[in-house]
Amino acid sequence: MGDSKSVIPTCEGEQHVIAAAQHILMALGECKILSDDLKKNLLDLGIQLSAMSRVTEGDGGQFKEVEKQLKSATDKVMSWDSNQSMIRDSGSMEGCDYLKTVDEIQIVIGSLKSLSVDDNWKQKELLQRADCILQIAMLRLEKELLHILFQHKQYFEPEYMSFHSTRVDILYDESFTSVEDDSDEIAEEASRRNNGGDEIEEHIIDLVHPGIIPDLMCIANVMYASKYHHEFCQAFITSRRDALDEYFVILEMKIFTIEDVLQMEWSCLNFEMKKWIRAMKIIVRVYLASEKRLCEQILGNLGSDHQFCFHEISKSSMLRLLNFGEAIAMGTHKPEKLFRLLDMYEVLADILVDVDVLFLEEAISFIRTEFHKLLSKFGNSIRRTFQAFGNAIATDPSLQQFPRGGIHHLTKYVMNHIKALAEYGDLLNLLLEDLSPVIPSENDQDISPLTFCPTAHHLQSLASSLESTLTNKSKLYTDVALQHIFMMNNIHYMVQKVKGSDLRLFFGDFWIRQHIGKFQQHATSYERATWSSVLSLLREAGWANSASKPSLKERCRGFSIAFEEVYKTQTGWCIPDAELRDEIQISASQKVIHAYRTFLGQNSNISEKYIKYTVDDLENYILDLLQGSPRSLHYHQRRK
Repeated sequence: MGDSKSVIPTCEGEQHVIAAAQHILMALGECKILSDDLKKNLLDLGIQLSAMSRVTEGDGGQFKEVEKQLKSATDKVMSWDSNQSMIRDSGSMEGCDYLKTVDEIQIVIGSLKSLSVDDNWKQKELLQRADCILQIAMLRLEKELLHILFQHKQYFEPEYMSFHSTRVDILYDESFTSVEDDSDEIAEEASRRNNGGDEIEEHIIDLVHPGIIPDLMCIANVMYASKYHHEFCQAFITSRRDALDEYFVILEMKIFTIEDVLQMEWSCLNFEMKKWIRAMKIIVRVYLASEKRLCEQILGNLGSDHQFCFHEISKSSMLRLLNFGEAIAMGTHKPEKLFRLLDMYEVLADILVDVDVLFLEEAISFIRTEFHKLLSKFGNSIRRTFQAFGNAIATDPSLQQFPRGGIHHLTKYVMNHIKALAEYGDLLNLLLEDLSPVIPSENDQDISPLTFCPTAHHLQSLASSLESTLTNKSKLYTDVALQHIFMMNNIHYMVQKVKGSDLRLFFGDFWIRQHIGKFQQHATSYERATWSSVLSLLREAGWANSASKPSLKERCRGFSIAFEEVYKTQTGWCIPDAELRDEIQISASQKVIHAYRTFLGQNSNISEKYIKYTVDDLENYILDLLQGSPRSLHYHQRRK
């Protein structure tokens, strides 16, 4: 008995030592940073300790078969874990020996948990070993998941990725002096945009090669069955989020803080806004729609985790886009930003339904809510910017005479912008209807219903403000005739812009007739201011108040001096529109030549030496007027 008693403590002590060593090995095995060789060594040591445990505790026959299965599975896992290519070279993951081995480990774990024994120390030890090798297998599958996603990701086709902008911007400064010609760049670009341009249709593409979808599903199913769903989701999210970041690089979308955007120079900001418009459409309509489908394909049969994964993949990138838009909406309301704001609002409104569908589920509704908020902020910003545009027209600070009485930069700038704004008619009707009521006047006889819409009201208001500002600028000229030339040129330009575009639908025929009458009245006033005093020299009635009746010589001399002064001055004035200039020249020629011919006919006895210019001379000289090139008759030779 004494010998017997001495054996038992020894055996129990050895078991405790072995158990402690196994516990340490299991703890080390859970560390993810161990090398493959060290993991294998730890498992070999664990097997040896298990053998020692069997010697100390007896046969343990009921665990032999389970342990044998576990050892076989362990050998396979460790063999694959040391060979990086065995899984990916084995063809489809579905039916792969590696996955079958994982199934064997799960069967072992299930078998061990189903056993009911009085002394379960051996059961716990085998369970620990099984859990350890399962963890190694899961880490291996996680690596394989990341490898497959990286190796088989697919990029957009070039038509989705390319960024081209054909808009030629008309800039703005305090005096509206940046429009130097009569071009319609903004209006033409708006028309191109309305006709489709480079709009991106909703298009779902394969973000990874379709052939590896079954493999990804197999990995997901195995990891979920092994209760490693969290690890699968984290690896999947990390990989797909990195892929999305790569698309942002391809789209040339940089990361800006709100402060960066608010301090950005307009030329840079304008370019970034154009890129944002393009990127927002691509990311929402193409990329995220495709990403959501990918999440559903892989995880759709495994609960609601596909929603969680999609949200985590898309959240940071969507917030990045929304934050840029937020910074734009809260920035200054300068007129040059109006079209970019309209374009940004339009793309937000256009993809609103897409965003609502993508982030429909309550668990991922945060992005949808923020998107709606941004759309509302853009609407407010556009209304304020539109009002600022009107104020800028009314308070243009330029106090210098515009050279030669031509078409003012302000007129070109405003009318080109109004013409382009008409292309956003439906959008502006929505945004501007609350700014002020539209009340048709009794003079409104136009058939087009657009004449009475909010957009028409506000565009006409801008034109009216422009006209008032031009009237004030005309008073900067000391010559009354040049005041009328200036107003005639600019109102004629406004009428031509309206008549020759869709603005006609918003302004109506009554406005056109009214303003044709205005510039014609200025033309009449110009003729009266220019030629009345000149022609009076040819009529005796023009000298009625003189102390004594002048001789024919004095009348001829007075007319020649007056005509030369008109010629010297008004050859430097300008009527840019050739047709309008011809009309003014013809009208002046008819009046001057008729009066001059009548004078010569009534005084046929005048000596030729007093007649400085012939009728043909005058006709030719009148054609030099209003060409914008100053001349003097003093240097002209008498025409024969």
